Amino acid sequence: MRQSALLLLFMILAACTGSVGRVASDLNNACAIVQENPSFLKAFKKAERNWGIPISVQMAVMYQESKFKSNARTPYRFAMGVIPMGRVSSAYGYSQALDATWADYKRATGKRGARRNRIGDATDFMGWYMDQSNQRLGIAKTDARNQYLAYHEGRGGYSRRTYRRKPWLIRIAGEIESRNTMYQEQLVACGKA
Repeated sequence: MRQSALLLLFMILAACTGSVGRVASDLNNACAIVQENPSFLKAFKKAERNWGIPISVQMAVMYQESKFKSNARTPYRFAMGVIPMGRVSSAYGYSQALDATWADYKRATGKRGARRNRIGDATDFMGWYMDQSNQRLGIAKTDARNQYLAYHEGRGGYSRRTYRRKPWLIRIAGEIESRNTMYQEQLVACGKA
C-alpha cells in the first residue's frame, strides 16, 4: 500500500514537471530549442504576430534572462555571508519579469490570469514590453542589443543611459546581439523563421 502511494505521488510530480517544458539539450541551437519544445515556437510566433518582435530577438533575450527555465529566479542575498535576506529582485519565470512590471502588463493587456512560468504568457509579456520600448523610445523591434538594455534597465533607466556605468551589461548586450544573429541564421536554415 505504501509503495503504491509513493509511486502514485512520484507519477503525479513527474507529470507536473513535464508539462512546464523542459530545457533544451543545446541552448546554442535555436532549432534544437524549438524542436524539443514545440510549444515554445508556437508562443514565439504568436508574440511575433501580435507585437512584431522577431523570434530570434525574443529567444536571445530569454536565453540571457532564464536559459529557457520556467521557474528561474534571482539568487538569494546574504547578510554577513550566511543570513538569507531574500532574493536580489522579484524577477521570475521565463522572462524574468519583475512583480510591478508584470502587474503593469496584466493591467494593460487585460490578461489577469497570465503567469510568468507559462511560455505563452512570458513571450507575450516580452513582446508587449519591447513594443512599448519601440513606441516610447524608438528602439527598432529588430535591435536586440538596445531592446535588451531597455528591458534590463527599464525604459526610464535606458533613457537616462544608466547602462553606460555598467560595462558588464554593455558586454552582455553585445553577446545578446550576437546570439540574436546566430539564432536568426539557425531558424532560417531549419525553416522555423
